[in-house]
Amino acid sequence: MTDTSWKPDLPVQSGPKYLALVRALREGVRRGDLSPGSRLPTVRDLAWKLGVTPGTVARAYQIATQEGLLEAAVGRGTFVSTQSRRLGPTESLYQQPLSDPAADGVIDLRSPQLPDVGQSVALSQAMADAATELGEHYLEYPGLRRDRYCREAALDWFSHCSLHGLIGADDLVLTHGGQNGISIVLQCCLRGDRPVVLCEELAYPGFRHAARLSRAEVVPVKLDEEGMIPEALDAACRRYGGQVVCVTPDAQNPTTARMSNRRRQAIAEVARRHDLQIIEDDCYTAPVSGLEAIRAIAPERTWHVTSLSKTISAGMRFGIVIAPEGMGEAGRLTAQHSFFGLPRPVTDIITRLFTSGEAMRLRHAAQEVMSRRLQMVVQAMEDHDIAWQPGLSFIWLRLPTGWRASTFARVAEAEGVLVRSADEYVLADGHAPNAVRFALAGGVPEDRLMRAIAKLRALLENPPRDLPV
Repeated sequence: MTDTSWKPDLPVQSGPKYLALVRALREGVRRGDLSPGSRLPTVRDLAWKLGVTPGTVARAYQIATQEGLLEAAVGRGTFVSTQSRRLGPTESLYQQPLSDPAADGVIDLRSPQLPDVGQSVALSQAMADAATELGEHYLEYPGLRRDRYCREAALDWFSHCSLHGLIGADDLVLTHGGQNGISIVLQCCLRGDRPVVLCEELAYPGFRHAARLSRAEVVPVKLDEEGMIPEALDAACRRYGGQVVCVTPDAQNPTTARMSNRRRQAIAEVARRHDLQIIEDDCYTAPVSGLEAIRAIAPERTWHVTSLSKTISAGMRFGIVIAPEGMGEAGRLTAQHSFFGLPRPVTDIITRLFTSGEAMRLRHAAQEVMSRRLQMVVQAMEDHDIAWQPGLSFIWLRLPTGWRASTFARVAEAEGVLVRSADEYVLADGHAPNAVRFALAGGVPEDRLMRAIAKLRALLENPPRDLPV
């Protein structure tokens, strides 16, 4: 069956035609105008009917295919997905590090790995202490306000930043890590059938995964050496609207860009002008002095998201969202509707880490180890085009002429070094720069890390002599 007669009415609007066509495809599937299994017009045929370029149609088909609306069959055409198509997400958010990388000589630099600076001992002690106070309260649901003791203890995490003294326990929402925190904020803030979320054109993939689960449309915003450009955000809001903007002012992932105070204030002003809620991702918690959190600049609309995953323990799945002023209860209600509340063992263990001072000690010890490794790697790569920031556990490497990011990542893997290509951080219809990101593996000996860096250097200095065709 072929829907060759299908011709959507694309409204006259200031936005790109390919996005209008994606919306028309969604609406056609929803209404039943495009039946499951039917074949769509070819790219050229539909482009001719609509009076647009073939590239516009191809782009729309690509986005709709990635959303699961369409299926592409090589040599046969593009089809509306059948009812039996796979439900839910289709790609993993996190690539599990190799369990025994030394066994086959591979070192995984795709994601930062924490060094063990005493977390195992501290967590074991906190668990043992918590076990001595088990009682009937463990038989009850966590409840909306029963985690207040943990929220009060968690305020210590912000004692050395610009938020100190500006927030209280009532502003905090406890979550299962930073990714869950982002999802909770989107669930709380987004409205309508197809809301718009704006994010950096190169961004942590978790943003778009969380937005997709919330049925939101993600619009990329251009970056420069300081991160998101305020004028580009303003233009995107005028063209597409928007309800939420996601930014990483201290540690832009993957480019390592860091916003000045002036840039942060400009982003906040644009958000006020267009009534945007702001998600401020601070999960890397870079130790920066003299820079204001956007939550301190725009407390009426900023959701500050952080976690213990990059500094103490990723396995504990503990995150903190600082809600906008007066919105803490709304955030906690949203979390309750999602998972009732954090398990009592988790809040008991984490509270002990905070109140004993162990959390802050472990944080600083881990950052000291990673800072030493960062210095070693930067010195080894100083004659190459890298971007980095003090306190961060990853580096952005712009590749020289002769290399493509995907090819470099593939050849590096053959040499036993796993890195991330820039493509992994780009939205479906975005343009990937010729760069890769590699992290500082805190869980392997320093000499192994530096041997991996030496392999990357050797590749950079010997690009391919011929181009694949």
